[in-house]
Amino acid sequence: MSDTQKAPAKIPLAGVIGAPIAHSKSPQLHRHWLNKHYVRGFYVPMDVSARDLRDVLMTLPKAGFVGVNVTIPHKEAVLDIADLITDRATLIGAANTLIFREDGKIHADNTDGYGFLENLKAGAPDWQPTQGRAALLGAGGAARAVIASLLEAGVPEILLSNRTRVRAEKLQADFGNRITVVDWVQAGNMLEDASLVVNTSSLGMVGKPEMRVPLDGLRKSTIVTDLVYTPLKTSLLEVAEEKGCVTVDGLGMLLHQAVPGFERWFGPRPEVDHEARQAVLR
Repeated sequence: MSDTQKAPAKIPLAGVIGAPIAHSKSPQLHRHWLNKHYVRGFYVPMDVSARDLRDVLMTLPKAGFVGVNVTIPHKEAVLDIADLITDRATLIGAANTLIFREDGKIHADNTDGYGFLENLKAGAPDWQPTQGRAALLGAGGAARAVIASLLEAGVPEILLSNRTRVRAEKLQADFGNRITVVDWVQAGNMLEDASLVVNTSSLGMVGKPEMRVPLDGLRKSTIVTDLVYTPLKTSLLEVAEEKGCVTVDGLGMLLHQAVPGFERWFGPRPEVDHEARQAVLR
């Protein structure tokens, strides 16, 4: 083959692995960015069971995949499979982004905390992390990513409350003395002392129990964000809005956490803008 007849470059493939996965909005987002940046690539959802996870991850690079996102229930399990793990993924104890390197190694990262902070900065640009406490509701995997990002940003103290106290105490043990655990029955009281309130739990999500935490302590100067984005405006955000708080919905976190992966896999660094939000909402 002559220099003028070079073989076409391989079409990059990426996707998202979970179980179930049909509900994922990520394929719509990445399809929008691929089209916008004229990238000849594909991003596909893959329903993979826990027993098949390792075999699938070993096979995908051979089929032309350059990486994948990982969601429930595999975020922790992939750390046992990856060859290289970033410090933040190690700290959080989970990965949501895998890069299949040319040398055959799997590189695991967690961009959830990055996505959370970027969404918060975009929705509440006046927020200063060093100026006050943050109050967090929930102590699951999402809470770990949020706590890690807030501590790194310089938040002086995080008040943490969870329906099962022992899970909150585990996070306190893992992240140190800037975490203060508050009993769930007292969760409403901690809002009075917070400049930032974050719901990292599933409370308020469609099909889940409503948020029953008293919200009387919210002040007009409080910034309130909810990781739940179905519905886009949760009852927490509705009440906060009525009280004059700056509110930030959870959809932006989904969009921002996807940016680093798309850039690593496909080349261009995409923007989180109105078009991207609409692509996911459609």
